[in-house]
Amino acid sequence: MSFVALPRHTLRAPYAARCARFFSTTLPARYKNVIVSRSEPGVALIVLNRPKALNALNAVHFNDIASALNEADQDASIGAMVLTGSDRAFAVAISWSRHQRKKDKSFAEAYTSNFLANWEVVPKLNKPVIAAVSGYALSGGLELALQADILLAAPSAQLGQPEINLGVIPGGGGTQRLARLIGKSRAMEMILTGRIGVREESGVVHAAVTMAKEIASKGRVAVAAGKEAVNAAFEMSLAEGLRFERRLFHSLFATKDQKGGMAAFAEKRKPEWTHL
Repeated sequence: MSFVALPRHTLRAPYAARCARFFSTTLPARYKNVIVSRSEPGVALIVLNRPKALNALNAVHFNDIASALNEADQDASIGAMVLTGSDRAFAVAISWSRHQRKKDKSFAEAYTSNFLANWEVVPKLNKPVIAAVSGYALSGGLELALQADILLAAPSAQLGQPEINLGVIPGGGGTQRLARLIGKSRAMEMILTGRIGVREESGVVHAAVTMAKEIASKGRVAVAAGKEAVNAAFEMSLAEGLRFERRLFHSLFATKDQKGGMAAFAEKRKPEWTHL
């Protein structure tokens, strides 16, 4: 998967106008949270359409995305697909507040249901998929974009894997694909700090101490798991690494920090880590 940053001039036209210019024909609506358009020969544009929720992913939304991608993949008139969101957000994390709070999910439930095992959609398609990312692409949103064969990022793109702030790690391929794309060091920084993007700071010792303090403020169990998962990206095949990441992700549902972290997120307060 290749990663390309778009020049700033590509953002001048409003998002809706850009889509209308290139994909003026909207197909009959078959999905609640996805708009599929086609006018350029052989190209399907799949737009994530939950703008008020910043395209936060939930089961219905994800199923719509998967169905639209699979339908385009099976359409003989389609040769390539573009997956995008809005100017404000490509997609953000799972919308915890509208579903059963994941703080109540146990390790046994996560493990026996193989939670997130159905996340791998794009790599199974025959036709190429290009992710066009503007605004926020966080957690599951970034993991969805990372599945694409080509990822085009606008200057406005804000990429992040902030799961560490919930007491867990990425469970949909973030530790594996991100490490392979941007390297071990930057992947470790994004995953262990939860930062959105990678900051460049002057004064290397000061920057290192600042980063260490930030990592030390997170739940220690999740940090250790995140480090182990990123290192695995360089020791295992992608398929093995994805399975290993998912099992580490499942195991964190047995920790007190996972319950406390997700409860704090739902209640919009700062988590208090016990490191248990």
